[in-house]
Amino acid sequence: MARSGPDGPLNDVGGHEDSCVVTTCGRRIAVRRIRLAPAGRPIGRVTLDVGADRGGEPGVWASLTSTEARELAQMLLLHAELTDSGADPHSRHG
Repeated sequence: MARSGPDGPLNDVGGHEDSCVVTTCGRRIAVRRIRLAPAGRPIGRVTLDVGADRGGEPGVWASLTSTEARELAQMLLLHAELTDSGADPHSRHG
């Protein structure tokens, strides 16, 4: 498993770019790219692997299409901005 470095993801042995974040509560969230090659029609996915917490509770895993990964990224960025600004995401002001 590769780690996130100061300039972004570090390459693992196979040259694939993997990255991970360790949250303040101790969960490791790894982001990877996988490629499946069934019968000449490759399928690419972005995967999220949320590891176990400090108490050993198991984590979860998800596989996303590139469109789904982009939508999730947009939602994460939006909510990060709202969190930093202190705005209420449910507010109807505007």
